[in-house]
Amino acid sequence: MTKWEYLTAPVMVHNTKAILDQFGADGWELVAIVPGPGGGDSLVAYFKRPLA
Repeated sequence: MTKWEYLTAPVMVHNTKAILDQFGADGWELVAIVPGPGGGDSLVAYFKRPLA
């Protein structure tokens, strides 16, 4: 059975690709992006990766 670790991170709308590429390079899989608590252009990304 796979065990997971999770990460949440703010994502800046104007630099989304670079941010997501960096997390992907570190082994994180994007699960979801949702509006941030501040509203406006703020987003929060949820990631997971197998626990080492």
